[in-house]
Amino acid sequence: MAEELMEGLENHTAFTLHLFGLDIPIAESCVVTWIIMAVVVLLSIIFTHGLKKVPTGKQCIIEGIVGWLDKLFLDILGEKGRKYLSFLETLIIYIAFANLMGLFGFVPPTKDINVTAALAGIAIIFVQLSFIIEKGPLKWLKSFLNPINVLDLVTRPLSLCMRLFGNVLGAFVVMELIKLAFTTVIGVPAIGVPVIFSAYFDIFDGLLQAYIFVFLTTLYMTEAMEEEEHGGKKLKKAKKAATSRR
Repeated sequence: MAEELMEGLENHTAFTLHLFGLDIPIAESCVVTWIIMAVVVLLSIIFTHGLKKVPTGKQCIIEGIVGWLDKLFLDILGEKGRKYLSFLETLIIYIAFANLMGLFGFVPPTKDINVTAALAGIAIIFVQLSFIIEKGPLKWLKSFLNPINVLDLVTRPLSLCMRLFGNVLGAFVVMELIKLAFTTVIGVPAIGVPVIFSAYFDIFDGLLQAYIFVFLTTLYMTEAMEEEEHGGKKLKKAKKAATSRR
């Protein structure tokens, strides 16, 4: 039982790419990410084909989702954050899909700490870019005179990375233990009851972790974009508005 669980926790290599005399291992998480990209692109083409001024059917669905995401982020960032919506919405869509891939028999990419570290790094880089865009490079450099801001460059991505990785890995371990308990201990196929647990650990928790990751990224952006004299008050207002949504 322990050996089967440890086997499930390992990050396997899908295949090795031989290029210019080098052997480049391609991880399963990378391959699954390519699958997610293909699915998202395909769904985008399907849902945006033949758009009409008066939405009907599938157009109502996609406009409802995009409208909800727009309002979610604009309530936190304000109107000047509209230019960042495409990045934030792409980020939450990818993480949500990545966390749900276990439902389709794939290993969630976010179970690989390299993926969550990359996502956290991208998020923090974008936070710094939003600071530079809104306040200019000089103020961005001056901000590092405060040691707390320097420390944030380490603690924030580490927090984002480990929170997402830990929760996804924990859900994966619990689901594997439930499946093993049914097949090994009880001696019956893992059918029926595990589906109930999967509804929480794979669906609810997976979507919740996607929301939390991007929610925190948006709060960091709000803090970076706001002027010092108004930042504290507006950031508290943004947090209150976002918390009331959860």
